Amino acid sequence: MNTDYLNIISNQLVLVSSLMSGFSIAILANLLTFKTDNKFAAYVFRLTSVAAGCFLVTVFALTKIIKMTTKGYQYETTVEDFAFASSLASSTFLIGILTLSAVIALSGWIKSKKTGIFTTVVGFLTLLFILSTILIV
Repeated sequence: MNTDYLNIISNQLVLVSSLMSGFSIAILANLLTFKTDNKFAAYVFRLTSVAAGCFLVTVFALTKIIKMTTKGYQYETTVEDFAFASSLASSTFLIGILTLSAVIALSGWIKSKKTGIFTTVVGFLTLLFILSTILIV
């Protein structure tokens, strides 16, 4: 089994997931100080919490893969050894992307209807373009 490719991809996704997790946590910190009874603010807060958690799980699942695919790893590995970590990382990364797209879409509704319509379009297009790059080979 060639693990070099898996190691390189995992390293890249750890970087992206770390940045996205930090971004989500920064949004959470801002929302904690934002005083409003707006229901959209509550939705954005919940979705951002899910995104931050998912991206953190992705980082740690991929770190396990990186550890197992690095030269000098002390144990023999098989394809089955990567199954759980890679499935978990893929799932949580995708959920993180979906929830951040929803955050983009809902964020404008906190301010006004006009801004909400704009951010909904942007959030939908963002999701559409991201999924097209992920799903189309």
